[in-house]
Amino acid sequence: MTLVPAPTRIQLCGPTVIERDGERLDDRLPGRQGRLLFAYLVLNRHRLTSRDELAEAIWPRQLPAAETGLNALISKLRKFLGTGAIDGRAALRLQLGQDARVDVEAAAEAAHRAESQVALGRWKQAWGPSLVAMFVTEREFLPGEDAPWIAEQRQHLADIRVRALEAYTASALGIGGTELPAAVRAGRQLTGLAPLRESGYQVLMRALASQGNVAEALDVHARLREVLRDELGISPCAATQAVYHHLLRA
Repeated sequence: MTLVPAPTRIQLCGPTVIERDGERLDDRLPGRQGRLLFAYLVLNRHRLTSRDELAEAIWPRQLPAAETGLNALISKLRKFLGTGAIDGRAALRLQLGQDARVDVEAAAEAAHRAESQVALGRWKQAWGPSLVAMFVTEREFLPGEDAPWIAEQRQHLADIRVRALEAYTASALGIGGTELPAAVRAGRQLTGLAPLRESGYQVLMRALASQGNVAEALDVHARLREVLRDELGISPCAATQAVYHHLLRA
């Protein structure tokens, strides 16, 4: 029997993990700067990145002095990742293989899949991928680090988390029964993370009403109306008002 090698797995949210063929490699990263370089190459692995761009990501505003340090880091990464893992000279690209699984990419893909299933009303099929995206994005990207590209990636993951929460809330509500309390919990978290996102309030109101808590659902609408008035000077949209009027008739 031929054993199929396990795919490369990379985790950048929470503790950095590099696993290849079942072996952990992250303890071989050349320190903090090696971790940053590896993460940047992973995020940009589908394009070539110049040496200046890489140096700027690790040592902002320290070019050209960073060139020597960058060369040393690239050499160390190539040593433990293996021949051919980093392509190029003047511009570089990380090669992970088509079956590589990177957590930030998996989260984006899972959120998209969950939203697609919700749009089709396939609640059970949306439930799993929405949880995958939520589990990844609840961990901080490169904790303890600070750089413009890191802040940008954290914001991107925060947006994915909101989308995943909305898909999860909708799927749990659609499944109903024992999933209704989870829908309410996720809906509350969603409105806390995105207080101006009306769709989150809509699904929370519907989840509360499905539990028989119509008065509490109406209170959610009142809170949304107040937030929109104070922050934007507008009233809830037609879709939100439709949910509200349905509650009044309940």
